[in-house]
Amino acid sequence: MPLASLTFGLLVFPAVWDWYVQWRERRRGFYTKWEVDMLSVALALTRKETGWLRQTPTLAPRLQPIEGLVTAEDIERVGADWPAACDDFHKYALARVKEIERIARVHRDPFEPIMPILEAESPVGEYRKITEEILRLMPDHRRYPKAAAESVRAFLMLRLGLHLGLRQKNLRQLLVSPRGSAPTPERRLEDMKCGELRWSERQNGWEVLMPSVAFKNASSSFFGGKPFRLILPQLGDLYRYIDDYIERHRGILLGPATDPRTFFVKTAKATSTNAAYDQTTFYEAWRWAIQRYGIFNPYTGRGAIKGLLPHGPHNIRDVLATHILKRTGSYEQAT
Repeated sequence: MPLASLTFGLLVFPAVWDWYVQWRERRRGFYTKWEVDMLSVALALTRKETGWLRQTPTLAPRLQPIEGLVTAEDIERVGADWPAACDDFHKYALARVKEIERIARVHRDPFEPIMPILEAESPVGEYRKITEEILRLMPDHRRYPKAAAESVRAFLMLRLGLHLGLRQKNLRQLLVSPRGSAPTPERRLEDMKCGELRWSERQNGWEVLMPSVAFKNASSSFFGGKPFRLILPQLGDLYRYIDDYIERHRGILLGPATDPRTFFVKTAKATSTNAAYDQTTFYEAWRWAIQRYGIFNPYTGRGAIKGLLPHGPHNIRDVLATHILKRTGSYEQAT
């Protein structure tokens, strides 16, 4: 039918919905919760007293027949009693939702984006290829200071994610105490419910200290009421990049914005007032790093892993759990 003839009034016909949901089922091969949610919205549109479609009978005069779907008799019947047509559709949609709910399947596989990594013999080693790609393509900090700073930040995001296995919230709220400065007292970290990256003179290494109350599963027997403490391994010049990031790159990223004291900070603009990451911006930063350095592009030859798809920081925990399971065979350690 002509584009100019399309109208929301067509949504009052069960035949239109049947055609559409069946088309989606044929296209995908099965029904999903998406169709259930879509029909639930249609129910709301035709609900008594509050439904927008029910309150808009002026749509009826715009209706035109569609061959094999909507006849002139159907349009005449709907136009004669719009509330009754909405009632009929409401009954149809209620029954259709129950039918589809019984047979709907989960369509999205949460592991699909990282499947090439999970299937590797060493998932952690495979994921580290992305950090090596970042170093290979890193620009000269003397010519491109901001681009270099963003590359180092992406490198450290992925490396610390691999070493720590933290949830996104714990990673983006991680504070930093530069070498030579007094670390934040543990009691203060408990009050703030966040961890800190600080230099340990006793261990001669970068240490992450995080009180148990900062974790989602704080009551787990794993912590026993004690803080999480880990000395980062000095692998692949990790310490050098941490030092460079704190001393040089982090300040470039901060620009004129107020320092939130977190280790990871956003790239500040001229109008920025806060450089702290939130849930959305941290996810986007991680996804950007994967798109730019992780996904292999056959046309440019860039990207570390073939078949990888964009994903966020939550998938790093799946990589670590699969790696531990393959190495030890222990589900307890993996969880």
